[in-house]
Amino acid sequence: MADIIRLLPDHVANQIAAGEVVQRPSSVVKELLENAIDAGATEIKLIIKDGGKTLIQVVDNGKGMSGTDARLSFERHATSKIQKAEDLFNLHTKGFRGEALASIAAIAHVEMLTKTEDDEIGTKIKIEGSKVVTQEVVVAPKGTSMLVKNLFFNIPARRNFLKSDQVEYRHITDEFHRISLAHPQVAFSFYNNGSDVFQLPGNDFRKRIVHIFGRKTDEKLVPVEEDTQVVKISGYIQKPEFAKKSRGEQFFFANNRFIKSPYLHHAILGAFEGLIRPGTHPGYFLNLEVDPGTIDINIHPTKTEVKFDDEHTLYAMLKSAVKHSLGQFNVIPALDFEQDQNLETPYAYKGKKVGIPQVVVDASFNPFEEVKKYKGGTSGNYTKTSAKGWENMYAGLEVAVDHPSNNNSTLEFESEVVNSSIFESDNEAADHVTHTFQLRKKYIITTIKSGMVVINQSRAHQRVLYENFLKNITIKEAVSQQLLFPLTLSFTPSEIEILDEIKDNLCTVGFVFGEVSNEGVEIKGVPVLVAESEVQMIMEQLMSDFQQEVPGDSFSQSDMLAKTLAKTLSVKTGETLDEFSQQKLVNDLFACKESTLSPFNKKVYIMITENDIERKFI
Repeated sequence: MADIIRLLPDHVANQIAAGEVVQRPSSVVKELLENAIDAGATEIKLIIKDGGKTLIQVVDNGKGMSGTDARLSFERHATSKIQKAEDLFNLHTKGFRGEALASIAAIAHVEMLTKTEDDEIGTKIKIEGSKVVTQEVVVAPKGTSMLVKNLFFNIPARRNFLKSDQVEYRHITDEFHRISLAHPQVAFSFYNNGSDVFQLPGNDFRKRIVHIFGRKTDEKLVPVEEDTQVVKISGYIQKPEFAKKSRGEQFFFANNRFIKSPYLHHAILGAFEGLIRPGTHPGYFLNLEVDPGTIDINIHPTKTEVKFDDEHTLYAMLKSAVKHSLGQFNVIPALDFEQDQNLETPYAYKGKKVGIPQVVVDASFNPFEEVKKYKGGTSGNYTKTSAKGWENMYAGLEVAVDHPSNNNSTLEFESEVVNSSIFESDNEAADHVTHTFQLRKKYIITTIKSGMVVINQSRAHQRVLYENFLKNITIKEAVSQQLLFPLTLSFTPSEIEILDEIKDNLCTVGFVFGEVSNEGVEIKGVPVLVAESEVQMIMEQLMSDFQQEVPGDSFSQSDMLAKTLAKTLSVKTGETLDEFSQQKLVNDLFACKESTLSPFNKKVYIMITENDIERKFI
């Protein structure tokens, strides 16, 4: 039998490795920014075009590379970060695999311009698909400039799987946030399609957070400091009242490296237990400094998944440190049950001087003195006043008494207490004779000719609201209710960009916006179905949905907006509905164009025929 195992060519092996290292343009941004940090740069510039698909450029003022190092850096497993296997347990750099540049060069057009401080001239290298096109000597400033163009040009299948430019831009922004927060002492610049997005000067950690997420973030932060033999915890958490339904401002850094740890996130949730609403997530920016020998980051090529030697101890320390900060800065109300409230000084007496109490005695008081009572039943001086002209108060009543049909016949009185309903009143629905029943505050059961229908109340209401909102967006005749006092909501700069994109569609639904600035937005009107207390929740849900998946065309944007509003405003499981609301929901559901499925393609109701019931008794 002939030999069938062959070594893969280098360019094929590099393309396979690139599938793990380079998943999307944000992966390239992450690797290039981390290389600039490892090079000791104090100023880093990031430039992207078309969501990173056309151009990604990172310029730094680090130590640069010689001509030989520049050429060797594009080879697989070529690195200056480690020398032997034991160095993996004592890492102080971001990169150490030596795979990033080789993987990037295998699937893109790469151009490198680099120069060290000691060299008089620099080196320029052009590589296309792992093939070196040119290498020449040029004049260049100190540092390195990496230019990555036409990502996945030789792998069309991978390029087709990329999302829209807006979605890829969001992912790049997230990576930029993570790296810039991990290194606040480094100055960063970010440009997207020629526009200036971020200009972050080198500063301390708190100011870096404020520069990225807005000035109003400063008042939300609570410092956390804890230094032990196992771990040093530092950073900030957000106050409980600013917890959001969406995740977006949760950052863990282990030895200045961004990590994802659901286990440690659970410790934060445990510290906030009882202080935030269910389903919301607190924001935090926490740095964990541990011994490099007690952490393993060589698990996944992205290096965001790590393992700690003693996670249980770290969990307990993190939870107690956050709880201590919440109590230390009076975020948690302190209750002292042993203190006697009678000993507390009233606020009115705080500034008064202490003196001997004075007793005032009425010497003329006689307890046996009889007090004369007047006929009116009251004691004291009483003066009778004239009531002349009282007859004028009843002038004109004779007509009403003699002719009651002229006035009282037009008066209407309420004989029953009217209970408010979440649905609009409809005379036709009220006159319907079909009876409904609510089961376990989740399902509505109604009868039909052949049996009965069991309806999921939440999904049914989602379908009704979804078609109503989609109709309003299409026809642009939504009814809006003006707010007496406009609401001012604060958002991060990235959320403001999302709001600018969907603002027109929000106006067609019924929202009325005032001034929109980098710090927040003013809302003057809301749709009729939306309560003022729900506006903040709706906006947070909208931002979360659009950050995860930003649609490209206007119809998809309108569809996502209608789905989000329907999901947020729909009746939830556990809410009790009166009989009229149940019947109204049933009628509205079967008046929809598509009543069998919810907006998220889930079954809304099931039908149980009389034959199905009879089979159960066989």
